[in-house]
Amino acid sequence: MNVHDSERLSGLLEDAGYVRAPEGSDGDADVVVFNTCAVRENADNRLYGNLGRLAPRKASRPGMQIAVGGCLAQKDRDTIVKKAPWVDVVFGTHNIGKLPVLLERARVQEEAQVEIAESLEAFPSTLPTRRESAYAAWVSISVGCNNTCTFCIVPALRGKEKDRRTGDILAEIEALVGEGVSEITLLGQNVNAYGSDIGDREAFSKLLRACGTIEGLERVRFTSPHPRDFTDDVIAAMAETPNVMPQLHMPLQSGSDPVLKAMRRSYRQERYLGIIEKVRAAIPHAAITTDIIVGFPGETEEDFEQTLHVVREARFAQAFTFQYSKRPGTPAATMENQIPKEVVQARYERLVALQEEISWEENKKQVGRTLELMVAEGEGRKDGATHRLSGRAPDNRLVHFTKPDQEVRPGDVVTVEITYAAPHHLLAEGAVLGVRRTRAGDAWEKRTAEKAAQPAGVMLGLPKIGAPAPLPAVASGCGCD
Repeated sequence: MNVHDSERLSGLLEDAGYVRAPEGSDGDADVVVFNTCAVRENADNRLYGNLGRLAPRKASRPGMQIAVGGCLAQKDRDTIVKKAPWVDVVFGTHNIGKLPVLLERARVQEEAQVEIAESLEAFPSTLPTRRESAYAAWVSISVGCNNTCTFCIVPALRGKEKDRRTGDILAEIEALVGEGVSEITLLGQNVNAYGSDIGDREAFSKLLRACGTIEGLERVRFTSPHPRDFTDDVIAAMAETPNVMPQLHMPLQSGSDPVLKAMRRSYRQERYLGIIEKVRAAIPHAAITTDIIVGFPGETEEDFEQTLHVVREARFAQAFTFQYSKRPGTPAATMENQIPKEVVQARYERLVALQEEISWEENKKQVGRTLELMVAEGEGRKDGATHRLSGRAPDNRLVHFTKPDQEVRPGDVVTVEITYAAPHHLLAEGAVLGVRRTRAGDAWEKRTAEKAAQPAGVMLGLPKIGAPAPLPAVASGCGCD
């Protein structure tokens, strides 16, 4: 959701006449925009740390502007300007469309502009965009969340769930496909609750099936669903719609029934494992991933063992694991029996070790399979040194493959045989079995040519200033669903 919003912010600025700054320009851009998250405490620390590093740059560059938006801005509001008075604009999650106007107002009035809307002004998907990918796109189908999970600040910052009209969603997808996009990911804070506005419990499965009728749309994914709303009609739609990929991200959070109750999660262990069993029966090769929180207040060793039990039973392809982070304003922040840091750390390490073992075992089952990969851009950090390219399998596993003699572009599709498995990626070390050039690859080629001719300008995102943050033991995700 944050990446989707960032693409809209970039599109808004370019629509207003700004141009993107070159990579590595750091604090030398005329405008720097931070799009923030508030799910975990380290987001606060990183924001204020980076704002502090930018302060001397801004002081030496008259006219430079800094804007802060997103969930942390919605939460902290005036606090940001008090802690960092050199910030020019603060805007929230509901009014990202106002960024160009607020920048101009701050410039003219020569004072900080803080504007936080309490309700959504426009769906992010209706705003101009500058997509980071020419072949894959995010499509928001709803915003906000009606759940009351005790650990999560998101509903207070994103508001109640609001659904887009199905016709608007399909029209956007068709327009994207017309531009060369071949993969879309449907987005929602609780994506499979789509239809709650109109009282249609099968609206999400109907939307998936409708995506299957769009010619040229090769891959459909969605994130993140909630076990409470994961019904049999959704499983059937996934299994019966060819372009809906055999991949499911299903947040668990905890395997303990008492902890799930304290979290106000409306399912229990048996219900969760029952969904996994049904999905595997209908889609045998589905890769299932999850989110897990370790160290929720009151979590006992027995509770944690139940989480490990679910991990062993579900055999996730990957788990995004988090140590519980106390967020002011959430019920969990004031609960008794907060778990000592050293206990949380020890449990976290045990969970990561178990999941690493399972991920590797599950990936080894892929060896010998022939898979179609959509060639990706920027996902193989060692591709240049290893003379490989990288792509995503239908189940979203990352595969590094031998670079073929013929040209292959991001968005094109290659057929490979898997020869080796690691915990977080697969290798196809033999010759590529087939290459299919696609309209998505054509779109990438056209965009690359246009980008080479563009001047430099505005930078959007988190400046790459100072020492990089250490990588997590397991790839991180939002963890709030």
